[in-house]
Order: sequence, then structure tokens, then C-alpha cells
Amino acid sequence: MAAEPGARRLLNISSFWLCCLLLLGRREPGAAAARSGSPPQSPGASIRTFTPFYFLVEPVDTLSIRGSSVILNCSAYSEPSPKIEWKKDGTFLNLVSDDRRQLLPDGSLFISNVVHSKHNKLDEGYYQCVATVESLGTIVSRTAKLTVAGLPRFASQPEPSSAYAGNSAILNCDVNADLVPFVRWEQNRQPILLDDRVIKLPSGTLVISNVTEGDEGLYRCVVESGGPPKSSDEAELKVLPDPEVTSNLMFLKQPSSLVRVIGQSAVLPCVASGLPPPTVRWMKNEETLDTESSERLVLLAGGSLGISDITEDDAGTYFCIADNGNETIEAQAELTVQAQPEFLKQPANIYAHESMDIVFECEVTGKPTPTVKWVKNGDMVIPSDYFKIVKEHNLQVLGLVKSDEGFYQCIAENDVGNVQAGAQLIILEHAPATTGPLPSAPRDVVASLVSTRFIKLTWRTPASDPHGDNLTYAVFYSKEGIARERVENTSRPGEMQVTIQNLMPATVYIFRVTAQNKHGSGESSPPLRVETQPEVQLPGPAPNIRAYTSSPTSITVTWETPLSGNGEIQNYKLYYMEKGTDKEQDVDVASLSYTINGLKKYTEYSFRVVAYNKHGPGVSTQDVAVRTLSDVPSAAPQNLSLEVRNSKSIMIHWQPPPPATQNGQITGYKIRYRKASRKSDVTETLVTGTQLSQLIEGLDRGTEYNFRVAALTINGTGPATDWLSAETFESDLDETRVPEVPSSLHVRPLVTSIVVSWTPPENQNIVVRGYAIGYGIGSPHAQTIKVDYKQRYYTIENLDPSSHYVITLKAFNNVGEGIPLYESAVTRPHTVPDPTPMMPPVGVQASILSHDTIRITWADNSLPKHQKITDSRYYTVRWKTNIPANTKYKNANATTLNYLVTGLKPNTLYEFSVMVTKGRRSSTWSMTAHGTTFELVPTSPPKDVTVVSKEGKPRTIIVNWQPPSEANGKITGYIIYYSTDVNAEIHDWVIEPVVGNRLTHQIQELTLDTPYYFKIQARNSKGMGPMSEAVQFRTPKASGSSGKGSRLPDLGSDYKPPMSGSNSPHGSPTSPLDSSILLVIIVSVGVITIVVVVIIAVFCTRRTTSHQKKKRAACKSVNGSHKYKGNSKDVNPPDLWIHHERLELKPIDKSPDPNPIMTDTPIPRNSQDITPVDNSMDSNIHQRRNSYRGHESEDSMSTLAGRRGMRPKMMMPFDSQPPQPVISAHPIHSLDNPHHHFHSSSLASPARSHLYHPGSPWPIGTSMSLSDRANSTESVRNTPSTDTMPASSSQTCCTDHQDPEGATSSSYLASSQEEDSGQSLPTAHVRPSHPLKSFAVPAIPPPGPPTYDPALPSTPLLSQQALNHHVHAVKTASIGTLGRSRPPMPVVVPSAPEVQETTRMLEDSESSYEPDELTKEMAHLEGLMKDLNAITTA
Repeated sequence: MAAEPGARRLLNISSFWLCCLLLLGRREPGAAAARSGSPPQSPGASIRTFTPFYFLVEPVDTLSIRGSSVILNCSAYSEPSPKIEWKKDGTFLNLVSDDRRQLLPDGSLFISNVVHSKHNKLDEGYYQCVATVESLGTIVSRTAKLTVAGLPRFASQPEPSSAYAGNSAILNCDVNADLVPFVRWEQNRQPILLDDRVIKLPSGTLVISNVTEGDEGLYRCVVESGGPPKSSDEAELKVLPDPEVTSNLMFLKQPSSLVRVIGQSAVLPCVASGLPPPTVRWMKNEETLDTESSERLVLLAGGSLGISDITEDDAGTYFCIADNGNETIEAQAELTVQAQPEFLKQPANIYAHESMDIVFECEVTGKPTPTVKWVKNGDMVIPSDYFKIVKEHNLQVLGLVKSDEGFYQCIAENDVGNVQAGAQLIILEHAPATTGPLPSAPRDVVASLVSTRFIKLTWRTPASDPHGDNLTYAVFYSKEGIARERVENTSRPGEMQVTIQNLMPATVYIFRVTAQNKHGSGESSPPLRVETQPEVQLPGPAPNIRAYTSSPTSITVTWETPLSGNGEIQNYKLYYMEKGTDKEQDVDVASLSYTINGLKKYTEYSFRVVAYNKHGPGVSTQDVAVRTLSDVPSAAPQNLSLEVRNSKSIMIHWQPPPPATQNGQITGYKIRYRKASRKSDVTETLVTGTQLSQLIEGLDRGTEYNFRVAALTINGTGPATDWLSAETFESDLDETRVPEVPSSLHVRPLVTSIVVSWTPPENQNIVVRGYAIGYGIGSPHAQTIKVDYKQRYYTIENLDPSSHYVITLKAFNNVGEGIPLYESAVTRPHTVPDPTPMMPPVGVQASILSHDTIRITWADNSLPKHQKITDSRYYTVRWKTNIPANTKYKNANATTLNYLVTGLKPNTLYEFSVMVTKGRRSSTWSMTAHGTTFELVPTSPPKDVTVVSKEGKPRTIIVNWQPPSEANGKITGYIIYYSTDVNAEIHDWVIEPVVGNRLTHQIQELTLDTPYYFKIQARNSKGMGPMSEAVQFRTPKASGSSGKGSRLPDLGSDYKPPMSGSNSPHGSPTSPLDSSILLVIIVSVGVITIVVVVIIAVFCTRRTTSHQKKKRAACKSVNGSHKYKGNSKDVNPPDLWIHHERLELKPIDKSPDPNPIMTDTPIPRNSQDITPVDNSMDSNIHQRRNSYRGHESEDSMSTLAGRRGMRPKMMMPFDSQPPQPVISAHPIHSLDNPHHHFHSSSLASPARSHLYHPGSPWPIGTSMSLSDRANSTESVRNTPSTDTMPASSSQTCCTDHQDPEGATSSSYLASSQEEDSGQSLPTAHVRPSHPLKSFAVPAIPPPGPPTYDPALPSTPLLSQQALNHHVHAVKTASIGTLGRSRPPMPVVVPSAPEVQETTRMLEDSESSYEPDELTKEMAHLEGLMKDLNAITTA
């Protein structure tokens, strides 16, 4: 290769000049850029040379046939070897996984089995070779067009003809232009040998001159384009004897205009016939051509002119003149010669420093005039303020930066071809300073002169060198806000001023100055900000601008000198732009007119002119618009189609030529048609205007016709479409219904294609206009292809091997599609042996990064030890989860040894494996790696929430649910929210925690005939999920007599329950007695009870005791009338001290509880918080966690405010630990409940009490307004009214019972009269007629062994000490809190003591009453009497 030694010589010369420069001296800083081997280096700087990098071979335009193989050659030279890639139509090809297209070792592109069909032209297009060297740059080759010859189609067949002996004969065979090279002729089925007498024209036409009898026979043309040869119809040629009479002279073939490229060959056909036989001669531009003595011009058989090795001088008009002595005829044709782009001057390599300005020069020629574009490292250079196209084709780069380094290519292109030439730009580093002092910054830098287009800077010498005679200076400047910095150097040492030219007016620039001595560049001066003056001395607009068209491709623009030039006009710039685009082009003009060539035909352009003087560009003229002249269309109409209407008419449809090829206003269309069966006259029909269809009538029945259409402009007729044939019907058929099913369908599968053949429907009386073929893998609806009604077979291509395809065939007409016919086929498997597999990747590891991301890493043993990928291999990562079991794999490709898999599901186990692919070789899948993503908070609420009433217990409901569908982790618990007001704030709802392994929960003691709303929230280790939608449930109106959930009649909202146990929460049935008998019994028992109570009262008044005992008795009278559950077991709750200062509940009862049974289970924080329940628990644990239940031991029961307003429980949330030991507190039930609780401690006020917590300004317990208490007077039986009890006595009771330490009291309760009215807040689920609930301290239970109910699936809450770690502040809610924040603490509702306990408490209590307190005590005992009456009745 001659290019390589030349490059080496250039490199040696460059090195030589580098050494010379280093020896001769130093180059001044900031000088102009060096070109081609002369780097401006300084001592100590590393020398960089230009790297030879160019194409040895570039791809060329190629014609191929379907199914063949093609090689597009490309080879590039560089050290190291470049990486070759290919682009098709501007997009990079992925050759790694392409089975048909491969990259050969030298960089060429090999395409096997070229794919080309009517609907899928996969390989046809423009290809470009891209060569890249890492850390050096990228270059691109010229673009090459790959054309694939289509299927052989005969536009015209040879027709029978006759010729007189000695004359000429022609046989036409019009095929696709790209198939002409594959045409050959046969006579009587034997190949014809071409010679000087028998030739084949470039169009495929056979010309026989000086016909003899031996030329008689049957002729046909054969197209061999890779597939099976396709032959035309045979036509007979008859040779007639000489009739010895003259006949008219006529052209059998006339010349047509041609366009050829320099260096190609051309044939101008001209064949004439007549008697006597004519002679043919040629003229060009009225000069006779001498074909005998010329080496390039030759007269071919029949009189055609052949021109070889065409030059520009061959362009012109040629005349063919035929003369037989009797007459003369002539025909003419135009030969247009085009030239590919050529470089007159190629870009040269350049050395430069940062901030310098450079220009790459490029001069080209060609016909038509080439367009030039610049490419840097393979990317298009877009003109800007710093990248400019100057002098038409040169590239100027202003203010170089380091990133500008690389390879620049000038690409010239016209209609004939394209060429490229490149050059390298190297940005040199400034030489490091030698040993010695560097100058300091120049002083007092000022702008001494500021104009619109220039600024003059002056400065003083640096302080380090006051004389500065040997200093040179460099001025760096840039636009404000722009990173690119340009440089201007002083012209001689010691000069301390410089003028910066070519600035923009009214623009801010930043300047700085550096001084340089023999050791190097010194410090920079501080930045100076200067704004140029606005423009004032610029030329005005050029007057009288005019534009007129001189040809279809050129426009001439003229103008006059501006009236206000403001000095001498240096030149003009003419701007022009095609209408509808935003890309404006410009050209420099020195005169007052300019003609722009190479424009598009019949296209509107706008023009404007700007005059330039020494100050810069002036005011632009107004735009003037003009359209180039029209011309004949350069393309045929599109989408020609024929529709047979009946036996005598055919409808023709077409579309206009592409807009860019119309070259004018389409004035009409010319339709030509003829019979196809034999030689016949051609009929022409003109269609005017924009009509795009025409009905041709008066045709013969059952006859095939050929049609073609050409577009018209005022300039003439454009090219016509190819001949398209259609056959009229034998008879008029029915088209009022769809066709019937085709009579048969056959399929023949191949490896990547299926041949489909069929027969038409049996009923031939219905019009069939075509067939629709549908096919797809498993379904015939994936793709559909429509074919002509005459077609009987079709090949479906580009299919997958070894795949099951379903095929359907339907006939259709204008009414619609008929009944389909189905068939299936399995394509054949590939027979190509698989290449040797690669080694699979090893060491696959999965690193969990988040809840949806896992990083996969691996190693490749087929790589070097450093595991660096240098070839085109890639890796495929696949992953799946086994839940559900049929989950499919997901895949992703990677080119590195790791991959980040995203979009995974939280808390899910995934398996991963990797395989490697290189070219056609692939490995098996590696061993699997597993990884489980991190948990995430639940993203969906619990589902299927249902609420049902418990059978036989109308005030108990059962809540059921299912875990969230998106739990995103292990569910550790649930929270049930419920309320009677669906619109209440969520912190006002009651909460019920449930452990995570339970999906059902019971809630008891709800108010009858009341709608409740329920929500559920799930929790895992990451936090709480969303709440479910509210579910409404209305409790029954009353419990049934059978205990099975039957309801009592609705007694109205004012109905009050009887004072017996018939409405107990246990649902105990009461026999239906006659009302009168029941009344007698109640009155009798009541009288007896009253007598007993009076006797006891009289006995008590006679007892005397100390004044302290009187006060204690008075306090007991206030709290001695509490209700209890009549059927409760013998359970004695412990006494409780409520600490006022620390607000903690402390147990004072040290005796074990006789029957502590847990009925509620707060959720422990973790598994360590749960301990098994056994009978060996010490009494301290019991005292801290005593809880009680009633007669029924139901799973996970809890109570909301009861029929008359029960105090709800307060449950500890999940994320909280009690800061103090956990205790149980007993809420006092509403006083009209049929159960009473008696306590040994006193209450300050029975109407209002609050449980406080540290730091909380609001009471925890429920509050009640004065009006509420007034409405509940009839419900208070055994409690004296607050109005009748002096406040002083209540306070005395509370203060007398003090803890020995003075820190606790038996009750932390306040009188309603002492509270601010602002704290009388409404209480949810508490009816206004009910008294307020509060917490009281039960009596000390008698000692007894602790027992547990083993059937209850509840977990006791462990007693816990105060925690030293941070406790999550989780807001809990219950009815009555009213949104007030409080520290979480479980408060469990115990069951009431038995009646026997109550009696014992009365007996054990020692009370002494003063005479003035007897009235209050009697009222208290009267309520007690009524309760005893109710108990006796029960």
C-alpha cells in the first residue's frame, strides 16, 4: 500500500522539523497555529506528533440481488488498530447479535442472504464505515448505497414482428432498471451470442441489424437474478423477402435523453427501418461526428451511438439522422454529464494552543455543485459563534479549548456521490516554566478606547520587572458567561497595548493580561469587564433589492449601494433560505448582484442583503421571496392501482408524485393503456386538474389491459409509471355480497418462509378483488398481506425457524372480506451446526441494595486476569422469582461485569444467572445466585374486611380480614380502628391492636342499634401501611330470646332497659311473664327490701365513732354505688394508687389475685417480649398486670362504650413500650347499667373525673357537660347528687386519704364545678343522658392462688421496667381523647366483682353518720335497695 510509506515519510519529515525548531529557538507564545508537522513547542515540553489515521478502502455503491451475499469493503489504518463499526441510514448497526450481518477481520461488512421484498426492504439503504481509536478520535468513510434488485417483472413482453431482409429488427423486453444487467436473450430456447450485428441495448432491448433468414425464430428474454430464471413470452420474428418496392422510412427506436457521470459509458439508441434500408449518421451541436476515427465514439448495430469514458465535453444535444436516398428523418436527445465531488484542496493537520483561532481549509468541485459539511470525531459540526463556515467551505474554530482536539473531516456531496478528507487538530500544552523568576501580573489594565466593534487595552509593566523591555504579553478575552477564551498577542516585546477586533456591539467582554519572559508565562491580571458601545456607524439597508429566476435551479439577486454607508462598503453578505425551513445560508458578495445556482425546482426562496463596512455588518434589507421556474416532473405518480369494475370498465387510482419531484404545479395526468395480449395501439386519456382517479370504459370482455400514468406540468410530461395490468371480467359478476371461502389452501414450510398456494372460491359469480393472507405464531392475526385476485401463491418470508404458524386466507371485494380458511405449519429447523459454546460466567453474586434493587456481579474466566473486556462480547442477565411458580424469566444485556437490576418486588427471593455471548458463540447459563430484597412498608391495606355479629351476642361483633396483597414483608401486627362517626379525625377513633398471625378479632359491649365504621391497618418491620376503606356495620336492635342472634321488636330510641339482668351482656334469657304478675312481684320484693334497709340505717345512725371515721364514711357514701356484672366470677381487682406528680399507676395490693385472666392482648414489640403463661408467676407480676373478664371467655374481646356509654379501653400502640410498669385500671361503668361496682376508696366527684399524664394539659378520661348530668338524674340511683354534697366535704375526703409518702392519692379526680368550661369537651359514643365514666380503685382482693383459663388464646403483657432507649411517640386514639396527645399506656378493663364480694365489702366497712348526713346516706341506700331488688328478681 503506497499510502503507508508516504505516511511514514511525512512522519519522519515532521520529526525532523520538530528537532530543527527546538534547536533554532523558541516560538513566541500565542503565535498562529502550526500546520502539518511543525508543533510550536518550547523546551521541556513533550513532543506530540500527528497520528496517521485514514481509510485504506472505503465502501462503494453496490447492486445486489435478493438472497445473495454482499461485502461492503472498509479498511482503516492507524497505530493502534482502529475499531470498525457500521452505520446504516445514520444509525449504528448491532452486529454482535446479528446472524446475517458480520464484521470481517479487516473491517468490511458481510451480509449473507440479502433480504428484500415488497414490504420488507431490510438491507437496502446507505451504509457508512466508522473507525475509532480510543484517546485519539473517530473518522467516517464516504456513504455507499446498497441497491437490491427487485423481483423480475416484465413491463412489456417481446411482441411478434417481421422485418425485410437487410433491414433492422428490434425486440423489446422492459424490466426493472436494476435488473437490466441480468437480462439475456434466447432464440428457439438457445442463448444468443452478441456481436457487432446483434446487440443488447442498456434498456434490455435486442437489436438485430441486416436481418437474414437465419434470424427467424422464437425469441424470448430471460432474467437471471439469483432465483430461478424468469422468462418472458416468446415472440416470433419473421424475415420477409425484399418486395422490390419502397416503403416509408421510420424509427423503430429513437434516442432518449441521458444523464451520465464522467468516466461512465453511454448508448444513444437509434434504429430505423425502410426500403431501401437506411444509413444512420450522428451530429452534435450541428457538427457531424466522426465515428470511424474516434476511439471513444462507435456506431453500433442498427445505428445506435456508443460513447465510452465520458468527459465534460461530451455534454450536449445529439441528432440521429436516417437517410435511405428517398427521404430523411431525424431524432434528437440530450446528454447531460455530471461529475462526482473532487477535492481541489484538502484540510491539513494543525498544531495549536488553547484560546487560539484556527481555520481548516477545504476546496471542492463537482457537478452539480457539491455541498460541504464538516464532521468532528464522527459528529456533525453545527455552525455557531465559535464554529463558522468561512469562504463557502472552510471551517473556522475560535477560542480553542482542549475538547476541540481530534479529527475533522470535510465531506463533499452531490447527486452523483460523496467524498471525504480529514485532518487532525492537536492542542499543545504550554511549556513548563524553566528555572528562573516569572513575571508578576501586569498592572493597571484599562480599556483606553471602547468602540462598537473593537476595544483597545493598555497596561503597565509588572512590578517584578519595571522596565519590561524583554516581556511579551498575551491578552485573553471572552464573552461574559461563555467558557471559550480567545487570545491576542502583542506584536513585539515591550509593547503594552493591543487592539481587539471583530467584537459585537453592546456586548460585555472579560479581559485579562499575562506577561511572558524567557522562563515562561507569569501571573494573570485581575479580570477587566468592558462593554462595547452600541452600533452607530454601520451601513444602512441596501435599496432596491430584487430577485428573479433565470432557470428552474437558479435565482439572480440584485441591489444598490446603501444610501448611508457610513464609510466605504467592504462587501455584502447575501442570505437566502428555502421557505418552510429554518436553515439560512449565506454567501459573501463583492458586487451588487449574485446568481445562486443549485436550487430546487419550483421552490420558493427568501433573500436579504447585509452591507459590511469597517465597523461590521449593517442593517439588513427586507426579505424578498421568489420561486424558481417550474419544470417537468422528475418522478412518476405513486401508488398506481387498478380496480376491475365489470366486464367493460376498469377504475384507475393513483397519487401525485412526491412533492419534491413535482417541479411545478401539476396541471393534469396522462393515462396510456393498451391490450396486453398482442401488439395494439396505445390509447391516451388526459385528466385535468387534481383528479386522482379515472374510469376507463368501453373495454373488451375478458381482456387484459396494460396501464401507465404520467404527471403533467405547463413544461411538459414527466416520467410515467411502470405498466400495470388488469383483466376485465368475462361477464358482469355480483358484488352485492362478500366472496365465499376459497376452495383450497395449501402450505409448504421452509426454514424461514412458508409458501402458501390456494384456489379461488367455487362460486365464480361473485367478484373477488383480492386475497388477504394473515399469519402469526399461534395466531393468524399478527400480520396481514393483501395480494391481487389473479395471484394463486405467495411466499411468507422472514419467519422464525422451528416455529408453529397459523395461516388464514380470505377473499375480499368492495363489500368486505369473506369466510376465512385456516391452515397451520411448522417451519423447518436450522441445519447450521451450533458454534462451540463459551465458558459460562463464574462467581455470580447478588448484593441487595434496597427494596427493589439488587446488583449482580460476576467474573469471566475467558477474559485476561485483569478482567478487562476488549472485544464485542456481551452478557445476558436473567432473573425470576418462584412465587408464583410459573413466573417467566426477565432478561437484560450488559457489556460490563456487573448489572443493576431494578424494579423488583420488596421482600422477595429472586434467583439470578448470567450467560456470555460473543459473535455467534454463547455460553450456558451460570450457576444461580439468590437474593432477597429488603422489606418495605405495606403499600396496600388489608383486604376483604368483613364485620359480622356474633351469634347470640348482639353487642359483640367479629371482624375478619385478609393480609394485604402487597405486604412487602412479614406482617407483625394489625390495628383496628372503629368509630360511630366515619368523618371523625383518625385520632378520635378507638384502636384495637392485634398480633400479626391473627386474621380475626372480637369486639364486645357495643351499643345496640348503632352504626359503626371499621378500618384496619397492617404493620411490618418497616412501619405502618395504608388503612383500608371504612366498612359500616349496624349492631342489632336487641338480643334475641334464643341467644342465636334473633332480634327483639324495635322499642324506639327512648326505650330504657329494665333494671334486671335480662339485658346483661351474656344474653341470659328471661321467661315471658304476665305484666301484672311481674309488677306484683317487683312491688313485693321492693317493700321487703325497703324495710331491711331502714333497719340497717337506723342501726348505723346509733353508732358513734371519731370525727375521722365520719369523714371516711362520708367519702365512702359518695363512691359506694358502682355497678358490676352480676354474673361475674369471684374476682377481686387490686387497689390502685394514681400518682399525681409522675402520673403513673402503682399497685398497692401485694396479695395475689384469685383469678387473673387476660382478655386483651396488646401487641408486644418483638418476640422477646412474649413469655409463656404458667401458674408459677409471682404475685408482683399479677399485681402489675391484673386484668379481669366476665362470664364469657371469648378470643381477643374488648369493649367500646356500652349501651349507656362504657369507657373505652386505651391500648398501647405497636411502636411504644410503657415507660412505667404496666398496670390495669378499672373504668366505672355508667350508673344505669344493671351491674354495680363497689370500691373501698372514695371519689371526689361522681360526675366528673380525669386521668392525667405528665405534660398533658387535657384529661384522658371522658368529660361531660352540666346539661348531660342534668339529663341523667333519673339514671343515678345510689349516688347522691353533687348539688346536695358540699364541695368541701368532697375535697376533705380526697385529702384525708393520702399515701404515707405524700405522693399518691386514692383517686385523681376533680369536681366538675372546679374545671374550666372550656374543658367540657364532647365525648364520642357517650349518650347525653348518661353519667360520666371515670377510673376508680377497686377494693383489695382477698389472697388466693392465681389461676388462668387455658382456653383463652391471649398473651399476658410482661411487666416492663422503664426503658433507657428512645420510645417512639405514636399517637393513639380512643373515644373520649378528642385528639389530645398522651404517652401510650395500656389500660385494660377488668370484670366487676361478684355480688357476694359486694356484700362482704358492705359488711367490712365501718361507717358512722352524723344526723345531718343521714339524708344523703338514705338516698344512697335507697339506690342500693333498688339494685338488690333487681338482683333478687334475677
